[in-house]
Amino acid sequence: MAFLDKTLACRNCEAEFVFTAGEQEFYEQHGLAHEPSRCSACRMEQRRNRSGYSSGPRTMHPVVCASCGKDTEVPFEPRLGRPVYCSDCFAVQRASQQA
Repeated sequence: MAFLDKTLACRNCEAEFVFTAGEQEFYEQHGLAHEPSRCSACRMEQRRNRSGYSSGPRTMHPVVCASCGKDTEVPFEPRLGRPVYCSDCFAVQRASQQA
């Protein structure tokens, strides 16, 4: 079946975008029955929002490594009673657990 480019309107921003013949072929090969309803910019924005992605800076928390005692920062809030490691010691801990 020969596909032709289609012009569609985004349901979010109402901008027109092209649903190319190649994209249509991909959709058919992968069993996707519905045409895209959002332009690529709105699809990316939806993915960012759905995954909890934030474009702002990451909140880092200062900690002392439980193994070597080095001051470091981690991107999560440490819990009491759970050891926190610097990146070097974490890599060693992880390697020893996988072996």
